Amino acid sequence: MSDYARYLNLNLLLVFVPIAIVGEFLHWPPLLVFAVSALAVVPLASLIGQATEELAAHTGPRLGGLLNATLGNAAELIITIFAIRAGLLELVKASITGSILGNVLLVLGLSILLGGLKNGTQRFDRSHAGINSTMLILAVVGLGIPSLFSHAIEVKHHEAVEYLSLGVALVLIVIYGLSLIYSFFTLPGMEEDEEEAHIRRGWSTSKASGVLLAATLLIAWLSEILVGAVEPVVEVVGITEFFLGIIIIPLVGNVAEHLVGVQMAIKNRMELSLAISVGSSLQIALFVAPALVFISLLMGNPLTLVFNQFELISLVAAVLIAALVSLDGESNWLEGAQLLVVYTIIGLAFFYLPT
Repeated sequence: MSDYARYLNLNLLLVFVPIAIVGEFLHWPPLLVFAVSALAVVPLASLIGQATEELAAHTGPRLGGLLNATLGNAAELIITIFAIRAGLLELVKASITGSILGNVLLVLGLSILLGGLKNGTQRFDRSHAGINSTMLILAVVGLGIPSLFSHAIEVKHHEAVEYLSLGVALVLIVIYGLSLIYSFFTLPGMEEDEEEAHIRRGWSTSKASGVLLAATLLIAWLSEILVGAVEPVVEVVGITEFFLGIIIIPLVGNVAEHLVGVQMAIKNRMELSLAISVGSSLQIALFVAPALVFISLLMGNPLTLVFNQFELISLVAAVLIAALVSLDGESNWLEGAQLLVVYTIIGLAFFYLPT
Protein backbone atom coordinates (compact mmCIF):
# COMPACT_ATOMS: atom_id res chain seq x y z
CA MET A 1 0.00 0.00 0.00
CA SER A 2 2.83 2.43 0.83
CA ASP A 3 6.55 2.62 1.40
CA TYR A 4 7.06 3.83 4.94
CA ALA A 5 10.84 3.86 4.62
CA ARG A 6 10.70 6.19 1.63
CA TYR A 7 8.18 8.75 2.86
CA LEU A 8 8.51 8.76 6.62
CA ASN A 9 11.33 8.95 9.11
CA LEU A 10 9.72 8.45 12.46
CA ASN A 11 12.54 6.33 13.85
CA LEU A 12 13.83 9.29 15.88
CA LEU A 13 10.80 8.83 18.13
CA LEU A 14 12.09 5.37 19.10
CA VAL A 15 14.05 7.13 21.84
CA PHE A 16 10.75 7.39 23.73
CA VAL A 17 10.45 3.58 23.99
CA PRO A 18 13.05 3.16 26.77
CA ILE A 19 11.99 6.49 28.30
CA ALA A 20 8.39 5.25 28.64
CA ILE A 21 9.51 1.95 30.16
CA VAL A 22 11.84 3.69 32.63
CA GLY A 23 9.09 6.18 33.50
CA GLU A 24 6.71 3.34 34.31
CA PHE A 25 9.21 1.64 36.61
CA LEU A 26 10.15 4.91 38.32
CA HIS A 27 6.48 5.86 38.75
CA TRP A 28 6.64 9.17 36.93
CA PRO A 29 3.50 11.36 36.86
CA PRO A 30 0.73 9.58 34.90
CA LEU A 31 0.40 12.42 32.36
CA LEU A 32 4.11 12.23 31.51
CA VAL A 33 4.01 8.43 31.28
CA PHE A 34 0.96 8.60 29.00
CA ALA A 35 2.59 11.20 26.75
CA VAL A 36 5.93 9.42 26.28
CA SER A 37 4.31 5.99 25.82
CA ALA A 38 1.96 7.45 23.20
CA LEU A 39 4.95 8.99 21.37
CA ALA A 40 6.76 5.64 21.60
CA VAL A 41 3.88 3.76 19.96
CA VAL A 42 4.00 6.01 16.86
CA PRO A 43 7.35 4.82 15.41
CA LEU A 44 6.61 1.21 16.37
CA ALA A 45 3.32 1.36 14.47
CA SER A 46 5.29 2.76 11.53
CA LEU A 47 7.77 -0.13 11.77
CA ILE A 48 4.92 -2.64 11.72
CA GLY A 49 3.64 -0.99 8.56
CA GLN A 50 7.07 -1.00 6.97
CA ALA A 51 7.77 -4.62 7.91
CA THR A 52 4.38 -5.62 6.51
CA GLU A 53 5.23 -3.87 3.23
CA GLU A 54 8.58 -5.65 3.06
CA LEU A 55 6.92 -9.04 3.62
CA ALA A 56 4.26 -8.18 1.04
CA ALA A 57 6.98 -7.51 -1.54
CA HIS A 58 8.27 -11.07 -1.04
CA THR A 59 4.93 -12.87 -0.91
CA GLY A 60 3.42 -11.36 -4.06
CA PRO A 61 0.51 -8.95 -4.55
CA ARG A 62 -2.36 -11.30 -3.64
CA LEU A 63 -0.96 -12.63 -0.37
CA GLY A 64 0.73 -9.30 0.28
CA GLY A 65 -2.59 -7.51 -0.01
CA LEU A 66 -4.13 -9.90 2.49
CA LEU A 67 -1.17 -9.33 4.82
CA ASN A 68 -1.63 -5.57 4.58
CA ALA A 69 -5.36 -5.88 5.23
CA THR A 70 -4.77 -8.08 8.28
CA LEU A 71 -1.96 -6.11 9.95
CA GLY A 72 -2.89 -2.59 8.83
CA ASN A 73 -4.34 -1.63 12.22
CA ALA A 74 -2.29 -3.96 14.43
CA ALA A 75 -1.14 -1.20 16.78
CA GLU A 76 -4.63 0.02 17.56
CA LEU A 77 -5.90 -3.55 17.91
CA ILE A 78 -3.24 -4.27 20.53
CA ILE A 79 -4.02 -1.06 22.46
CA THR A 80 -7.74 -1.86 22.54
CA ILE A 81 -7.10 -5.44 23.67
CA PHE A 82 -5.25 -4.13 26.72
CA ALA A 83 -8.05 -1.61 27.29
CA ILE A 84 -10.56 -4.48 27.27
CA ARG A 85 -8.44 -6.37 29.79
CA ALA A 86 -8.47 -3.26 32.01
CA GLY A 87 -12.26 -3.07 31.72
CA LEU A 88 -12.24 0.21 29.77
CA LEU A 89 -14.95 -0.90 27.35
CA GLU A 90 -16.28 2.61 26.69
CA LEU A 91 -12.76 3.72 25.78
CA VAL A 92 -12.56 0.83 23.31
CA LYS A 93 -15.86 1.71 21.63
CA ALA A 94 -14.88 5.37 21.53
CA SER A 95 -11.58 4.48 19.84
CA ILE A 96 -13.46 2.44 17.21
CA THR A 97 -15.68 5.44 16.49
CA GLY A 98 -12.73 7.80 16.56
CA SER A 99 -10.72 5.70 14.12
CA ILE A 100 -13.53 5.71 11.56
CA LEU A 101 -14.14 9.44 12.00
CA GLY A 102 -10.42 10.20 11.86
CA ASN A 103 -9.93 8.31 8.62
CA VAL A 104 -12.96 9.49 6.64
CA LEU A 105 -12.88 13.10 7.87
CA LEU A 106 -9.42 14.09 9.13
CA VAL A 107 -7.12 12.01 6.92
CA LEU A 108 -9.30 12.10 3.81
CA GLY A 109 -9.94 15.79 4.38
CA LEU A 110 -6.24 16.65 4.73
CA SER A 111 -5.41 14.49 1.72
CA ILE A 112 -8.00 16.16 -0.52
CA LEU A 113 -7.17 19.65 0.77
CA LEU A 114 -3.38 19.46 0.37
CA GLY A 115 -3.56 17.36 -2.79
CA GLY A 116 -6.04 19.81 -4.32
CA LEU A 117 -3.98 22.87 -3.39
CA LYS A 118 -0.94 21.39 -5.13
CA ASN A 119 -2.48 19.52 -8.06
CA GLY A 120 -5.86 21.18 -8.65
CA THR A 121 -8.82 18.90 -9.32
CA GLN A 122 -7.78 15.28 -8.71
CA ARG A 123 -9.49 12.27 -10.25
CA PHE A 124 -9.84 8.65 -9.19
CA ASP A 125 -11.78 5.56 -10.17
CA ARG A 126 -15.53 6.04 -9.57
CA SER A 127 -16.24 2.29 -9.37
CA HIS A 128 -13.74 1.84 -6.52
CA ALA A 129 -15.13 4.90 -4.73
CA GLY A 130 -18.70 3.65 -5.17
CA ILE A 131 -17.90 0.23 -3.70
CA ASN A 132 -16.05 1.80 -0.77
CA SER A 133 -18.94 4.21 -0.11
CA THR A 134 -21.43 1.34 -0.10
CA MET A 135 -19.21 -0.66 2.24
CA LEU A 136 -18.92 2.32 4.60
CA ILE A 137 -22.70 2.68 4.76
CA LEU A 138 -23.00 -1.07 5.34
CA ALA A 139 -20.46 -0.80 8.17
CA VAL A 140 -22.46 1.96 9.87
CA VAL A 141 -25.64 -0.12 9.51
CA GLY A 142 -23.84 -3.10 11.06
CA LEU A 143 -22.57 -1.04 13.99
CA GLY A 144 -25.85 0.82 14.39
CA ILE A 145 -28.40 -2.01 14.44
CA PRO A 146 -27.28 -3.51 17.80
CA SER A 147 -27.31 -0.01 19.29
CA LEU A 148 -30.81 0.83 18.05
CA PHE A 149 -32.33 -2.51 19.06
CA SER A 150 -30.40 -3.08 22.30
CA HIS A 151 -32.78 -1.29 24.67
CA ALA A 152 -35.89 -3.11 23.44
CA ILE A 153 -34.10 -6.47 23.47
CA GLU A 154 -32.52 -5.98 26.90
CA VAL A 155 -35.89 -5.41 28.54
CA LYS A 156 -36.75 -9.08 28.08
CA HIS A 157 -33.39 -10.80 27.73
CA HIS A 158 -30.14 -9.11 28.79
CA GLU A 159 -27.83 -11.72 27.29
CA ALA A 160 -29.54 -11.43 23.91
CA VAL A 161 -27.72 -8.13 23.33
CA GLU A 162 -24.42 -10.01 23.54
CA TYR A 163 -25.71 -12.70 21.19
CA LEU A 164 -26.84 -10.02 18.73
CA SER A 165 -23.40 -8.38 18.84
CA LEU A 166 -21.72 -11.73 18.24
CA GLY A 167 -23.99 -12.48 15.29
CA VAL A 168 -23.49 -9.05 13.73
CA ALA A 169 -19.72 -9.29 14.32
CA LEU A 170 -19.57 -12.62 12.50
CA VAL A 171 -21.56 -11.27 9.54
CA LEU A 172 -19.35 -8.16 9.30
CA ILE A 173 -16.18 -10.26 9.24
CA VAL A 174 -17.68 -12.42 6.48
CA ILE A 175 -18.58 -9.43 4.29
CA TYR A 176 -15.13 -7.96 4.92
CA GLY A 177 -13.55 -11.19 3.72
CA LEU A 178 -15.77 -11.18 0.64
CA SER A 179 -14.81 -7.57 -0.10
CA LEU A 180 -11.12 -8.54 0.04
CA ILE A 181 -11.70 -11.40 -2.38
CA TYR A 182 -13.57 -9.07 -4.72
CA SER A 183 -10.84 -6.41 -4.52
CA PHE A 184 -8.00 -8.84 -5.17
CA PHE A 185 -9.55 -10.86 -7.99
CA THR A 186 -12.31 -8.80 -9.62
CA LEU A 187 -11.61 -5.06 -9.54
CA PRO A 188 -9.78 -3.62 -12.57
CA GLY A 189 -6.33 -2.08 -12.24
CA MET A 190 -4.79 -5.06 -10.49
CA GLU A 191 -2.01 -5.43 -13.04
CA GLU A 192 -0.50 -2.06 -12.19
CA ASP A 193 -0.70 -2.80 -8.48
CA GLU A 194 1.03 -6.13 -9.02
CA GLU A 195 3.95 -4.45 -10.76
CA GLU A 196 4.37 -2.03 -7.86
CA ALA A 197 4.05 -4.82 -5.33
CA HIS A 198 6.93 -6.72 -6.93
CA ILE A 199 9.35 -3.86 -6.31
CA ARG A 200 11.62 -5.33 -3.66
CA ARG A 201 12.51 -3.27 -0.65
CA GLY A 202 15.85 -3.60 1.09
CA TRP A 203 14.87 -6.14 3.75
CA SER A 204 15.02 -9.90 3.70
CA THR A 205 12.05 -11.97 4.81
CA SER A 206 13.76 -12.90 8.07
CA LYS A 207 14.60 -9.28 8.89
CA ALA A 208 11.08 -8.11 8.11
CA SER A 209 9.61 -10.91 10.25
CA GLY A 210 11.98 -10.09 13.11
CA VAL A 211 11.14 -6.37 13.03
CA LEU A 212 7.43 -7.19 12.87
CA LEU A 213 7.67 -9.49 15.90
CA ALA A 214 9.84 -7.11 17.94
CA ALA A 215 7.67 -4.06 17.17
CA THR A 216 4.49 -5.99 18.03
CA LEU A 217 5.91 -7.15 21.40
CA LEU A 218 7.08 -3.63 22.27
CA ILE A 219 3.72 -2.16 21.33
CA ALA A 220 2.03 -4.73 23.56
CA TRP A 221 4.25 -3.66 26.47
CA LEU A 222 3.75 0.05 25.82
CA SER A 223 0.01 -0.43 25.35
CA GLU A 224 -0.21 -1.84 28.85
CA ILE A 225 1.64 1.23 30.15
CA LEU A 226 -0.52 3.58 28.08
CA VAL A 227 -3.81 2.05 29.18
CA GLY A 228 -2.68 1.96 32.80
CA ALA A 229 -2.22 5.74 32.73
CA VAL A 230 -5.61 6.52 31.19
CA GLU A 231 -7.71 6.87 34.34
CA PRO A 232 -5.12 9.00 36.25
CA VAL A 233 -4.74 11.25 33.18
CA VAL A 234 -8.50 11.70 32.96
CA GLU A 235 -8.55 12.83 36.60
CA VAL A 236 -5.51 15.12 36.32
CA VAL A 237 -6.26 16.82 32.98
CA GLY A 238 -10.03 16.95 33.35
CA ILE A 239 -10.86 15.57 29.91
CA THR A 240 -13.23 12.64 29.61
CA GLU A 241 -12.20 9.07 28.92
CA PHE A 242 -14.61 9.24 26.01
CA PHE A 243 -12.75 12.17 24.36
CA LEU A 244 -9.45 10.38 24.93
CA GLY A 245 -10.78 7.38 23.04
CA ILE A 246 -12.41 9.39 20.25
CA ILE A 247 -9.45 11.65 19.40
CA ILE A 248 -6.15 10.69 21.06
CA ILE A 249 -5.97 6.87 20.93
CA PRO A 250 -6.82 6.58 17.18
CA LEU A 251 -4.17 9.18 16.29
CA VAL A 252 -1.51 7.39 18.31
CA GLY A 253 -2.06 4.04 16.63
CA ASN A 254 -2.49 5.29 13.07
CA VAL A 255 -0.49 8.50 12.66
CA ALA A 256 2.18 6.85 10.46
CA GLU A 257 -0.40 5.48 8.04
CA HIS A 258 -2.27 8.80 8.10
CA LEU A 259 0.84 10.70 7.05
CA VAL A 260 1.45 8.30 4.17
CA GLY A 261 -2.12 8.81 2.94
CA VAL A 262 -1.60 12.58 2.86
CA GLN A 263 1.78 12.15 1.11
CA MET A 264 0.15 10.07 -1.63
CA ALA A 265 -2.46 12.76 -2.27
CA ILE A 266 0.21 15.45 -2.52
CA LYS A 267 1.99 13.26 -5.08
CA ASN A 268 -1.29 13.15 -7.05
CA ARG A 269 -1.91 9.47 -6.30
CA MET A 270 -5.46 9.87 -5.03
CA GLU A 271 -6.40 6.26 -5.74
CA LEU A 272 -3.79 5.09 -3.24
CA SER A 273 -4.62 7.86 -0.78
CA LEU A 274 -8.29 6.82 -0.78
CA ALA A 275 -7.28 3.18 -0.35
CA ILE A 276 -5.37 4.14 2.80
CA SER A 277 -7.96 6.40 4.45
CA VAL A 278 -11.22 4.71 3.46
CA GLY A 279 -9.67 1.22 3.50
CA SER A 280 -8.46 1.72 7.07
CA SER A 281 -11.95 2.83 8.13
CA LEU A 282 -13.49 -0.28 6.59
CA GLN A 283 -10.90 -2.46 8.28
CA ILE A 284 -11.70 -0.94 11.67
CA ALA A 285 -15.48 -1.23 11.24
CA LEU A 286 -15.68 -4.61 9.51
CA PHE A 287 -12.71 -6.48 10.99
CA VAL A 288 -11.15 -4.89 14.07
CA ALA A 289 -14.40 -4.04 15.89
CA PRO A 290 -16.00 -7.47 15.23
CA ALA A 291 -12.75 -9.22 16.17
CA LEU A 292 -12.69 -7.33 19.48
CA VAL A 293 -16.18 -8.66 20.25
CA PHE A 294 -14.89 -12.24 20.08
CA ILE A 295 -11.59 -11.43 21.80
CA SER A 296 -13.40 -9.71 24.68
CA LEU A 297 -15.57 -12.79 25.14
CA LEU A 298 -12.47 -14.95 25.49
CA MET A 299 -11.04 -12.47 28.02
CA GLY A 300 -14.19 -12.64 30.15
CA ASN A 301 -15.01 -8.96 29.61
CA PRO A 302 -17.70 -9.01 26.89
CA LEU A 303 -17.78 -6.06 24.52
CA THR A 304 -21.05 -5.34 22.71
CA LEU A 305 -21.53 -3.32 19.55
CA VAL A 306 -23.77 -0.88 21.39
CA PHE A 307 -22.71 2.72 20.76
CA ASN A 308 -24.31 5.85 22.19
CA GLN A 309 -26.50 8.14 20.10
CA PHE A 310 -23.77 10.77 19.71
CA GLU A 311 -21.37 8.24 18.21
CA LEU A 312 -24.02 6.93 15.82
CA ILE A 313 -25.03 10.40 14.63
CA SER A 314 -21.38 11.34 14.07
CA LEU A 315 -20.67 8.13 12.14
CA VAL A 316 -23.71 8.58 9.90
CA ALA A 317 -22.80 12.22 9.19
CA ALA A 318 -19.15 11.38 8.46
CA VAL A 319 -19.92 8.47 6.14
CA LEU A 320 -22.58 10.39 4.21
CA ILE A 321 -20.40 13.43 3.53
CA ALA A 322 -17.39 11.24 2.64
CA ALA A 323 -19.57 9.26 0.22
CA LEU A 324 -20.92 12.44 -1.40
CA VAL A 325 -17.40 13.81 -1.83
CA SER A 326 -16.00 10.65 -3.46
CA LEU A 327 -18.90 9.38 -5.61
CA ASP A 328 -18.25 11.72 -8.57
CA GLY A 329 -14.72 10.37 -9.07
CA GLU A 330 -12.97 13.71 -8.54
CA SER A 331 -12.04 16.01 -5.67
CA ASN A 332 -10.88 19.56 -5.03
CA TRP A 333 -9.37 21.41 -2.08
CA LEU A 334 -12.71 22.89 -0.98
CA GLU A 335 -14.17 19.40 -0.43
CA GLY A 336 -11.18 18.60 1.77
CA ALA A 337 -11.83 21.73 3.81
CA GLN A 338 -15.47 20.69 4.19
CA LEU A 339 -14.47 17.30 5.61
CA LEU A 340 -12.07 18.97 8.07
CA VAL A 341 -14.79 21.37 9.22
CA VAL A 342 -17.11 18.44 10.01
CA TYR A 343 -14.30 16.71 11.96
CA THR A 344 -13.58 19.91 13.92
CA ILE A 345 -17.25 20.38 14.81
CA ILE A 346 -17.59 16.78 15.96
CA GLY A 347 -14.33 17.00 17.94
CA LEU A 348 -15.50 20.15 19.73
CA ALA A 349 -18.83 18.53 20.55
CA PHE A 350 -17.15 15.45 22.04
CA PHE A 351 -14.71 17.63 24.01
CA TYR A 352 -17.56 19.37 25.81
CA LEU A 353 -19.70 16.25 26.15
CA PRO A 354 -19.90 15.34 29.86
CA THR A 355 -19.28 11.79 31.03
